[in-house]
Amino acid sequence: MQEYIQFFQQNLMLSVVWVGLLVAIIVTMYKSSTAPFKTITAAEATFLMNKEKGVVVDIRTKDEFKSGHITDSLHILPSEIKEGNTASLEKHKSDPIIVVCKTGQTARESANLLAKAGFEKVNLLRNGLISWNEANLPLVRGKK
Repeated sequence: MQEYIQFFQQNLMLSVVWVGLLVAIIVTMYKSSTAPFKTITAAEATFLMNKEKGVVVDIRTKDEFKSGHITDSLHILPSEIKEGNTASLEKHKSDPIIVVCKTGQTARESANLLAKAGFEKVNLLRNGLISWNEANLPLVRGKK
């Protein structure tokens, strides 16, 4: 035990960084385990779309949506979700909802809001359309 204390004293900066990383990992694991939505891969998203009538909700800007989106995805802006304007999704309350953005970061808040609004099976596409493209899955270009 004395060696550990001596190591921490001699390597204070390294020790602080290590403790910080450990705390960050624990917080991230806690947040993901208590989140009201599930984070899924592109393969899991295609399974939900094909086998369980999953609905993709693309929250990117209109121009980003036109440049390429997942087939049959609904375009809803995050501001609309914040305001509760989810009428186009109401008939899908019990279906799997897959929230998609460009990188998977900005969709977290929207997925959280949809889950709080009563949608039963909210999912978040891990790494957003970046992971979709990396899996060489198709995108539809132009207007829906």
